[in-house]
Amino acid sequence: MIGVLIVTHGSIGESLLASAKQILNSEPPLTATLGVSRSDDPEDLILRVKRLVKELDAGDGVLVLTDIFGATPGNVIARLLEDGRVEGVSGLSLPMLLRVLSNRKGSLAGVVQRALSGGTEGVVHMNSDRCLDA
Repeated sequence: MIGVLIVTHGSIGESLLASAKQILNSEPPLTATLGVSRSDDPEDLILRVKRLVKELDAGDGVLVLTDIFGATPGNVIARLLEDGRVEGVSGLSLPMLLRVLSNRKGSLAGVVQRALSGGTEGVVHMNSDRCLDA
C-alpha cells in the first residue's frame, strides 16, 4: 500500500484528513500529516519529513501532498522527491485526498494520477448546465 504524507501550512492538512476520515468512515492506514508554521526551521522540517516518509513507506512508496507549490511545505518536499519512491503533488484539496485514500493499491504512479484527477475533477463551476442537470 502506498503511504500518504500531507504537508501543509498550519492545520490545513489535519482538517482535510479529519474530513476525509469522516466521509470514508475509516481510519486510513499509512497516513500522516505535518503542519508547517512560519517559525519552523526548514532544515528541521526536512528531517521530520524524512522520518515520516520512512515510517510510511511499506515498500510501495509514499505520495506527499502539499497545499501550495513554491511555498515552504512544497519547497521542503521538493528536496526529498525520488522518482518512483517519493512523489509529490501540490494543490491539495478534499476531492484529491479522497481519491487517493480510496485506492492506494498498485503503483505509486497510478496513485499520483488519481491525485491529479481528483484535484482537477473536483473543481467545478456549479452554475454550469452540467451541474444543474444532476
